[in-house]
Amino acid sequence: MSLEKVLSISGKPGLYRLKTQTRTGFLAESFLDGKTINVGGNHNVSLLSEIAIYTLTEEVPLREVFQKIADKEGGKETISHKVSKLELEEYFFEVLPDYDEDRVYASDIKKVVQWYNLLVKNGITDFSAPEANSEEGDEAKESVEKAKETKKTTAAKPAADKSTAKASAKKGTSAKNTAARKT
Repeated sequence: MSLEKVLSISGKPGLYRLKTQTRTGFLAESFLDGKTINVGGNHNVSLLSEIAIYTLTEEVPLREVFQKIADKEGGKETISHKVSKLELEEYFFEVLPDYDEDRVYASDIKKVVQWYNLLVKNGITDFSAPEANSEEGDEAKESVEKAKETKKTTAAKPAADKSTAKASAKKGTSAKNTAARKT
């Protein structure tokens, strides 16, 4: 499995594997406990393949950072994300010497280290770039985008119902009476 199907969900711990698309979003399986959750459009979701780390010259894709950590550690787990801020920053400086210290915070480094360890623990060690025409990555992007679109359309629906009720109220009838007359 590649990073194209690995998700980070805001407000939820750990990482998730994209399983399948549903009518209102998609199903995702937790790497921490294996439980499957329904992810709707109200969640802020990021594909790991779309995340990058700021350096002084460019943005480095997260997959390249993971590959550098894997090369340094021989494909094994790295330091714990629970070590001190100073230790995390020193370690990250060894992995990515030109990272932008003003825009990459200790909390970001902590997430990268935690995510790397979680991926390795779950057997995901291939951090190479996907093929240019990867269907797997395209499907994952589409699922996330459709979930965001669902959020927008469901937010718009209640407003339409309110306008119908307001129009009925202007005519001197309630929405209930209007519905009763139609039947």
